[in-house]
Amino acid sequence: MTGQEPGAVEAVLTAAGPADDDVRRWIEASPDILGPVLNEQAARFAAEREAASRYWALGDDLLHRLPSRPQRSAQEAAAAEVINAAARETRVRFMREWARHVYQELTDNFAAFVRVDDLVYKAAEQFPGLVPTRAAVEAERQHLQRDKDGAEIDQGLFLSFVLNHPAAGTHLCWAMLRPRPDSLERLEELRRTGFVDLGAASVRRVGRAGHVLMRNTRYLNAEDDATLDGLEMAVDLATLDPEIDVAVLRGAPVEHPRYKDRHVFSAGINLTHLYQGQISYLFYITRDMGLVNKMYRGLTGPAFLPDEPETTLEKPWVAAVEAFAIGGGCQILLVMDHVLAEQGSFFNLPARKEGIIPGVANLRLPRFVGDRLARQGILFERQFAADSPEGRLICDRVVPVGEMDAAIDEAVALLTGSGVVSAAGNRKALRVGQEPLDLFRAYMATYAREQAYCHFSPALIENLERHWNARQRKP
Repeated sequence: MTGQEPGAVEAVLTAAGPADDDVRRWIEASPDILGPVLNEQAARFAAEREAASRYWALGDDLLHRLPSRPQRSAQEAAAAEVINAAARETRVRFMREWARHVYQELTDNFAAFVRVDDLVYKAAEQFPGLVPTRAAVEAERQHLQRDKDGAEIDQGLFLSFVLNHPAAGTHLCWAMLRPRPDSLERLEELRRTGFVDLGAASVRRVGRAGHVLMRNTRYLNAEDDATLDGLEMAVDLATLDPEIDVAVLRGAPVEHPRYKDRHVFSAGINLTHLYQGQISYLFYITRDMGLVNKMYRGLTGPAFLPDEPETTLEKPWVAAVEAFAIGGGCQILLVMDHVLAEQGSFFNLPARKEGIIPGVANLRLPRFVGDRLARQGILFERQFAADSPEGRLICDRVVPVGEMDAAIDEAVALLTGSGVVSAAGNRKALRVGQEPLDLFRAYMATYAREQAYCHFSPALIENLERHWNARQRKP
């Protein structure tokens, strides 16, 4: 269970109120996870799956008899911690032994491409108790981040084991690079009119360029759950449209009084929403495996071809940074082919102040600035001014204020001048040498687990209150 003797566990729980018989029933239901044995795999998988689900259901029942987290006494809080830890330890043992089998069942033996955001809830239906249901996650979303039990941590552990398995993890990465069905529904509109408005983003064809505009103007174009779908769809459309040769990413003009009507690239994650409990754990995973990785790797086709060289549909990307690229905005620059930065702009990764891991920057930033500067940027909040020697390791050109439109046109002309086929081929060759898909998969296996714990760490709340004045921010 939790490394504690059953008697000690029983004492903690009964002190919080549950009946002795119910506590003993839950403890005795703890399943033996033995894992695969030749010629017995199917039977053992079925037996351990059933035993584990029964155990998780009994534990969940005990947990729901306790008050919600903010109202718990010290004894009740200790009981909840014991129940959660024991159930989580059993989920880890189960996935350690059966990750491939679970993934095979959820994807019809690798025949179906299931996105991360659908996979976890399909797992909740087919393997009750392994991960939280959609209803359970939605119920926790009604609380401030500090008042949540952290049910989504189990999504992170589940995804970590799936991604850590080479075959399952590669298949999941491939699935996340597929065009979204709702993107395909809007493709004809883009081809016919040259413009699609997706709410949090838009894509407009200008000559042979596809201009993608990030739009969350109230929050300085920060990213949150509400921006993910629209921006990923815009990336899909810019990549799919055969009349677009180069994609350009830019922030929309914003409402903030300090930057009123100015283009601003991105303020990173929406910290107000994070504090208010409105950023889901899946935000991090779907963002980096979906829209960001699509800008970096392009789109996969209908067939899963793990034994062949990468065969993605991709185009070069240009970023136009005005004002700043903070956090997630800076992370995006690390997958761009060409970065234009307005004079006076800056880039940074304030992960320490936020208490989270800055996406895939830990893997990518050292390639740009070296290991020592990367550690300074991630662990010690070093800021990179665009027109500094260090900033020029991240951006390609510093543009005078007011001249960004002309600079974008010049960059597009340069990228298309030698042919888009060679541009796509060269970026693919560079990527395969620097970050093959299997390296990304292995990184995401660690990231999925560690970010889950960071997202629900008390330190995250302390950081937001200390550095962001989060208590005073309006939702």
